[in-house]
Amino acid sequence: MKDLLDVHTHTFASGHAYSSLRENISAAKNLGLELIGISEHAPRMPGSCHDFYFLNTSVIPRDAYGIKLVIGVELNILDYSGSTDLPEQVLRRLDYAIASLHEPCIDSGSVAENTAALIGAMKNPHVVIIGHPDNPHYHVDFDKLASAAKENHVLLEVNNSSYKPSSYRSGSRDNATEMLAACKKYGAEVIMGSDAHIDWDVGNHKFAQEVLQQNNFPAELVVNSDPVKFFECVQFRKSLAPK
Repeated sequence: MKDLLDVHTHTFASGHAYSSLRENISAAKNLGLELIGISEHAPRMPGSCHDFYFLNTSVIPRDAYGIKLVIGVELNILDYSGSTDLPEQVLRRLDYAIASLHEPCIDSGSVAENTAALIGAMKNPHVVIIGHPDNPHYHVDFDKLASAAKENHVLLEVNNSSYKPSSYRSGSRDNATEMLAACKKYGAEVIMGSDAHIDWDVGNHKFAQEVLQQNNFPAELVVNSDPVKFFECVQFRKSLAPK
């Protein structure tokens, strides 16, 4: 399976990452990727960016690096209805959004509540990806999640960082087996993301690829093989936003 893109990466701006925007882009280019995305943590993550950071991303040239560049955000889901922490007027300036459950921003609820939080976030038309949905700290109903992802044309992430032996999200591999089975059942697409917090990890999908292979997941449901697939998903989701 070709692996040509990584749109879940962080820089210094996220507050707990260790490389610059240029370093991440350079790493992606050196790996031969065709598309790199910068997705800083949204404001409710301790130490991360203010709204003004995201309002000013238009100053970043998208065609100056010899590789396609998109600028997004990793939103924090704040409640069980799926509310997130950037307003519409900011989100419309960005290319895409990932929405994730993070421990500093929301406590884990019941399976029904956690599932409702992720599905609720899908109602936001700027959300293209649900980040690390197999996080064992937030138990969810993967059958309902995959069905909703298919219905809403939202991508479920296969998060490389979650599957590292050192990951604090230990148990994600087991959950991924259940998630990927549900995605196969409903034909829901997934996207591998490095969740890089340092440039060395940009484009690193080693463990994500292992998980996909171990679960015999169909390559045609993994959008990393073609940036066009990613942009088609973005275009569809953005088309639902208020004019």
